[in-house]
Amino acid sequence: MTKSTIRKDKLFYSNSYSTKMNDPTANSLLRVAVGQLTSVNSKEKNFEVCKSLVEAAVEKQAKILCLPENFAFCSGGVHQFESRDNAELINGETISKYRALAAQNKIWLSLGGFHEKIENDPEHIYNTHLIIDDNGEIRQTYHKMHLFDVDIPSKGVKMKESTVVLPGDQIATCDSPVGVLGLSICYDLRFPELYSSLRKLGAQILLVPSAFMKRTGEAHWHILLRARAIENQCYVIAAAQTGQHHSKRDSYGHSIIISPWGDIVAELSNNETGIITADIDTSLIDTTRQNMPVFEHRKTQLYKI
Repeated sequence: MTKSTIRKDKLFYSNSYSTKMNDPTANSLLRVAVGQLTSVNSKEKNFEVCKSLVEAAVEKQAKILCLPENFAFCSGGVHQFESRDNAELINGETISKYRALAAQNKIWLSLGGFHEKIENDPEHIYNTHLIIDDNGEIRQTYHKMHLFDVDIPSKGVKMKESTVVLPGDQIATCDSPVGVLGLSICYDLRFPELYSSLRKLGAQILLVPSAFMKRTGEAHWHILLRARAIENQCYVIAAAQTGQHHSKRDSYGHSIIISPWGDIVAELSNNETGIITADIDTSLIDTTRQNMPVFEHRKTQLYKI
C-alpha cells in the first residue's frame, strides 16, 4: 500500500507510507518527511534544493521535514578548514532564511548538522542540530558530541573532525507535533549510551541527520539504525546526504524511517534527491514498550560503562 511519484523534471523522488498499513484513517497530523540531497559548497544552491524539498513535504501534508547533516554547506574538498571558514552564527543569514522558510510553509524543520561559528573561538566551530517550529522559532539546538576522528587505510576512510569542531556536552530532546524528538548527528549513531539517555529523557523519535561515507554506510548504516530503534523502542528518522559531492567525497544516501520494532517503514536509495514520508503511530511506541518492557528489565546498577 504505497504510492510513488516522480516529478517530470526527474529531480525528485517521493514515496509515502503509513505505519498503520491496515488503517485507512491513519492520522496525517503525525506525518513526517525525510529529505535527501547532494549538498555542494554553495549555500545558495543548497537552499534552493532544500526549498523544493520543503515544498514537496508540505504537498504531502507533513508536519516536519528532516534534512541531513551538511544540508546548508558541504566542503568542496579544497582544504580541511573550508567548513570552518564558511561557518555562521545561529542568528546569521543562512539560518534566518531557513526560519523564514519554515514560517512561510507552516512546517517544522530538523536541520543538522549546521556549521555554527563560535564567537570567542575563531579556530573552531560547532556541528549543530537545530529544530525550528512552524512559526520560524528555534525550539532546540544540540552540538554534536562524538566527533569523527578515524583512519581506516584498508577502507579508504580518513577524517579528523576535531581539527575544526568542538564537541558538545549536552543531551537534547524537543517536544514537537509528532512526538518527543531526541537529537543527534551522524557519528553519534555508534554510541548507544546516548540514545538510551534520550529514551530515558522521554524521546519517542530519534533523529539522526547524517552524511555517512559510502564505505561505512554500506557496512553499518542499516544495522546501526535498526539497532538503535529496537534497543530504545523508538522511531528512528535518519536523513542522509547522497552521491558524489566532489572527487574525494561520496555519501551513502539511503535516508530512512524505522519503526520501534525495527521495521524499515520507508527508505530512499542512493543518488536520489527527494523525500519520503510516513505516518508516525505513537500508539505503536506504547504497545511495543508495554509488550516488551526492556527498560524495566535493565540492570543499570551492574553495568560498568
